[in-house]
Amino acid sequence: MFDFFKKKKTDEEENSKKNLSDENNLEKSEEDEKKQEIRFEETIEENFQNENSKQLQNDDTEEELGFFTKLSKGLSKTREQFSSKLKNLFTANVKIDDDLYDELEEILISADIGMKSTIEIVDQLKDEIKEKSVKNADEIFPLLKEIMEKKLDEKNLENKLNISKDKLTVILVIGVNGVGKTTTIGKLANNLKKDGYKVTLAAADTFRAAAIDQLDSWAKQSNTQMIAHKEGSDPSAVIFDAIQAAKANKSDVLICDTAGRLHNKKNLMNELEKINRTISTHANNANRENLLVLDATTGQNAISQLREFKNVCDITGLILTKLDGTAKGGVIFPLQVELEVPVKYIGVGEGINNLEKFDSKSFVEAMFE
Repeated sequence: MFDFFKKKKTDEEENSKKNLSDENNLEKSEEDEKKQEIRFEETIEENFQNENSKQLQNDDTEEELGFFTKLSKGLSKTREQFSSKLKNLFTANVKIDDDLYDELEEILISADIGMKSTIEIVDQLKDEIKEKSVKNADEIFPLLKEIMEKKLDEKNLENKLNISKDKLTVILVIGVNGVGKTTTIGKLANNLKKDGYKVTLAAADTFRAAAIDQLDSWAKQSNTQMIAHKEGSDPSAVIFDAIQAAKANKSDVLICDTAGRLHNKKNLMNELEKINRTISTHANNANRENLLVLDATTGQNAISQLREFKNVCDITGLILTKLDGTAKGGVIFPLQVELEVPVKYIGVGEGINNLEKFDSKSFVEAMFE
């Protein structure tokens, strides 16, 4: 009888030891898992830093390139389609007649220069050829280049930002989803900081998931102050706080991201009107820029977007992104010449240094190179 109780007690002790051992093993297992998670997170962070370092090194390499070299590289697709066709057309033994002009019109239109601008360019070319008694087609190439340079500047539009150091400049950046708006803001902030301006960012695209995190990533890359609320917040409230922060920080420029919702025109109009009222009320003495970001790869659709947004608010300038990814860089002509909105910047690559101030002469030279 006592042996039975003794055996039972011994079994209980062994079970207790076994359970304690199992608990210790479980704790050890959980601790190992935590260590693995930490190592995994550290590996991710390390990989991110390595990739970021590589990106910054690439950006530094890009920065060392001259402006024209970067522009020429970025417009390679447009130039390959445009310039090569012109050179094939303007050979020395080709007759200058209506057939040549018809082919020239096709080349210009295929580059998205637009029907109106194309007709005006070709008509002016005919007059120049007649006036200068041009006999050989190979003399037309430089003549056409000069005409197109003048065409882009004929409206005498201001391609520089309305920005100064004596008072705050508020830049409202708008556009549909997918055009690279938030990325462009990061690049623009980087550009302005390199030009000596103090910049604050407002993450007022509270509609799109991850827009705030994306802008925060760019802000960190350029070491720029950013003001943000949680997702779904009132964009005007974000901009109000950003204006106060920009003033307190004595910033020269406040760049405001906004949600892209052109498909819901009424909501877009109401939101932009409210944002503009907020800026007018709380930064009434500030310089103002309303910049529309357009994707150059969309061609004629970019023109439609500009027309739509002009009905919503006063567009003071354009930023064309992804010019390095299209053969239709000529879309700048109808945007700037026909719709009379100046192009302020063009995106010619993915790096942080691949946003360039627009210059008509350099742009046309890169197309004809």
